[in-house]
Amino acid sequence: MARTGAGTLLCRRNVRLDSFLKRNTERAVYERIRAYEPCVVRSDTVNKVYMHVVLSDERVYLTEYPPRALTAAVSFGRVRDIDLVNDLPDFLTGKDRERCQHIRIVYVAEKPAAKVRDWLRKGKGEGLPPVAPPSRRASYCPTTNTLEGIPAERTNSQWKEDLFPQIKPSRSASCPDPETLGLPRLPHPPSQPPPNSSTSPPSPSEQNLKTVTNGQVSRRFGSVMSRLLRRDCVSSDEEKEAELHLYAVSQTSRLYLHLQSAWNSFLIRSTLLLDPLYRRRCSALSDSAAPAISWERTAHLFGQLSSELLQDGISVESLYLLLQELRTAGHRNVTLRRLFWKSGEVCVFLVQTLEDCLHGCQSLSGSYTADQLLLSTVIVQTLAIMFREMEVEAARINLLSAKKGALASQMLLALICDPELQTQSRRSPIDSELQALLAEYLDAACSLLFELLLLGHDTNRYSPVDNHLSVGWMLRVLQPHPHLVSFIGYQAQQVLLVLSDLQESVLSPVQSVLLFQRCRLLLACLQYNNQLAQHLRSNFGEEFRYSVKPSCAEEKLPPQYPISRPTLRLVESILNRMLLR
Repeated sequence: MARTGAGTLLCRRNVRLDSFLKRNTERAVYERIRAYEPCVVRSDTVNKVYMHVVLSDERVYLTEYPPRALTAAVSFGRVRDIDLVNDLPDFLTGKDRERCQHIRIVYVAEKPAAKVRDWLRKGKGEGLPPVAPPSRRASYCPTTNTLEGIPAERTNSQWKEDLFPQIKPSRSASCPDPETLGLPRLPHPPSQPPPNSSTSPPSPSEQNLKTVTNGQVSRRFGSVMSRLLRRDCVSSDEEKEAELHLYAVSQTSRLYLHLQSAWNSFLIRSTLLLDPLYRRRCSALSDSAAPAISWERTAHLFGQLSSELLQDGISVESLYLLLQELRTAGHRNVTLRRLFWKSGEVCVFLVQTLEDCLHGCQSLSGSYTADQLLLSTVIVQTLAIMFREMEVEAARINLLSAKKGALASQMLLALICDPELQTQSRRSPIDSELQALLAEYLDAACSLLFELLLLGHDTNRYSPVDNHLSVGWMLRVLQPHPHLVSFIGYQAQQVLLVLSDLQESVLSPVQSVLLFQRCRLLLACLQYNNQLAQHLRSNFGEEFRYSVKPSCAEEKLPPQYPISRPTLRLVESILNRMLLR
């Protein structure tokens, strides 16, 4: 992994902890671990113990220092907030006290079941479902254009039948000696358990992990850890909030950003899974009987598809079909997304193709054609999928930041387009169709820009303000674009349309996620670019003041959507900043 420091997003690997996780967790769990880091842990049941925090796509785990056993601390499905606390912990001294990052996770405590422990032991139950990034709506396929008759996705495709997630992501943590911090360490179990020791049956959350010591943990060690880590009992039917405090004793710790990123991804993915169409697309992911293929096999298939994409003289129809296959495979396979960034060639090709298609080949009338919009949409959707859950992939950072961010700059400028169609004096049926295709593209462009801004937020915290890939840098790159103001205005208008009284229907899961992404985009413009902020306030301030009400937004965002609560907080933040004078 890349070394921690200014201008980088990753940390060194901890070989000992990585080896422990690889040996003692099921592959489906190990492959979805995003990061790990040593922290001082404090909660209602753990009082300032030095431990490793292990972060996956689904939950936060804890293990001792050095690692002996793994326990689930909190699921992202129960998290209500993750924030940084500006304080100086009194149990630390000197430089450790000054450079400590205090992270607070507020979550809803689970009601304890009878004799349930949080130990994660070997189980034969179903594993954690492999994770897929959110997909966009199906592309349009009008019958009046070159792409006529092309199905949304090819059946019998190798990519749909063969690719299932397999990845061994790099993880991070430097590990200072806890004894130098004056902190206790958890007691360690004996190297071998007593012959007659036994464990209680694994709970559903335990069934994905192997045991630390031949399927058993000593009763003595189990009792100590269960006493330290068991959750509080909830005596009433009401939800009880609890807090988990993590103290990362390092100014360059990336744990907070990894937590925020994993939580955002979980919210988006779990909300989209409420949509029947999205759930059907992910059905292969939940098929426990489907065989997982090797890294080598995935690399071979990706190489084949890359060669077909990059061949000279490829037709528009073939390119469109291959990109749909790449989008589907990337949606379902984490290994492929990692290979996508490691090779770099396909990414560069897609950006160049988008630039040529959307800005270099417009018709003589100055408007877009259906073919252009169809191809551009599938390119942007594919790029957005390849960004998902790749925060700890060093190859992505290296590719986008090379040559002072040349590729990232080209991608940003290529995806912005004029949101208005240049039509003839009289409207015709084709104009309505083109408008629908353009709206589809603008939705996809917002999602990709959202992914880029997430990368920019990561860079902001640990790099100089003017560093390449920061949010401010991205918005400055876009500033000269002739259609930037109208593009951002379109996104603001869509937020107004969705949240105003004119649209009374409850939002679907897909619409809710898109609203969340649009709100993040608008908030970034208000926070990091004075010109865009002034434009938004001048042109949309009054509409937001009178048309957008938090109570109305709450009615349109069902409480069962995991994305609803964070979206409502974003709406309030936008209102506060939009109405500043």
